[in-house]
Amino acid sequence: MTKARLFRLSVVVGSVFMILLIIVYWDNVGTAHFYLHTSFSRPHGVLPTVVKDDSQSSLSDVDEFLEKLLTSELRYHVDRKTEQPLLQASSRPVISNLEENVRGYDWSTRDARTMLDQEKIQAERRKTLRELCANSSFAFPTKDRTFEDIPNFELNHLIVDDRHGIIYCYVPKVACTNWKRVMIVLSESLMDQGIPYVDPLDIPREHVHNSSTHFTFNKFWRRYGKFSRHLMKIKLKKYTKFLFVRDPFVRLISAFRSKFELENDEFYRRFAIPMLKLYSNHTSIPTSVSKAFEAGLRVSFSDFIQYLLDPRTEKLAPFNEHWRQVYRLCHPCQIEYDFIGKLETLDEDVAHLLQLLKVDHLLHFPPSYRNRTASSWEEDWFAKIPVAWRQQLYKLYEADFVLFGYPKPEHLLND
Repeated sequence: MTKARLFRLSVVVGSVFMILLIIVYWDNVGTAHFYLHTSFSRPHGVLPTVVKDDSQSSLSDVDEFLEKLLTSELRYHVDRKTEQPLLQASSRPVISNLEENVRGYDWSTRDARTMLDQEKIQAERRKTLRELCANSSFAFPTKDRTFEDIPNFELNHLIVDDRHGIIYCYVPKVACTNWKRVMIVLSESLMDQGIPYVDPLDIPREHVHNSSTHFTFNKFWRRYGKFSRHLMKIKLKKYTKFLFVRDPFVRLISAFRSKFELENDEFYRRFAIPMLKLYSNHTSIPTSVSKAFEAGLRVSFSDFIQYLLDPRTEKLAPFNEHWRQVYRLCHPCQIEYDFIGKLETLDEDVAHLLQLLKVDHLLHFPPSYRNRTASSWEEDWFAKIPVAWRQQLYKLYEADFVLFGYPKPEHLLND
């Protein structure tokens, strides 16, 4: 009996160390470091403890052993990073991109007295999201699937910073360029002549949106193989998870402005040419965006709305990330986010979040754009869009409106 127990124990211990060896091996050959976050994944007294069903959330004995062992061995990496001194932001960004030239930067001083009761606001946003995800009468596609049901390629928007225990789900057209810059600085995932960037605005825009720059959940399989989903769950349990959202209709207007009102060869070829053919009945269309603009040939906002509503669109390919619904990008009913920021309250939310993450002494969040697309523009943009189309469009993005507490735009949906 004793020998049998010893044998089983030796098998378990041997298996655990084999898992460790595999993880360490993949970590050494990977492009980023695997540091299991410990000390400030949940700011004490601020963010709530996630309560889930024990059968789903509890880890096995081997899982717990692996988690504790990795934590104890790598704790010093986190402690060392908290000792970094305050970094000063540049006085002006280097503006080399057409889109940034058009928008400009808002360098106005933020008044700390305008800070809202952020803890109360965050609690309310999380509560709204939890209740709606649990409400069986509120349905939308993919709502009822589990985290395990999400295909790996749909996890490509979850950026991981193992150094500080942060997971950020980026939503295009919701300050994601600057948040990606922040994540690069924090994770030290990009070097300039062997030295990590310390100022987000120093990072060239072309590197910010390069997928190889960021360590995202969809890359876990390549590094950790069959242990990838398990490690995702550990990080989701321990790390601070956040996203930023925006009024869905305003986000669509912003996407249209940046991708179709400015010369963008990629979006012209992939989307504008088919839209012009299908919805504007153009037959002779220039092959380059510059020639099309010279000829006064541009996609209209009406063309764009028809494209979104056309059932043929997603039969060919899923929506592009710039107009894909947030619930499809970030899976808010499968991932319990600790912080939900909004572009409408960006300054206040950013200041509060950086404090919660305990990284406010390490960097400054880049300033906001001066002429950001505003919600007050909705009526002008939708003036020529038939009411029936607006109603269909709302149904398409209704889940985003409801989940994140945006009021139904009745003024646009009624005759």
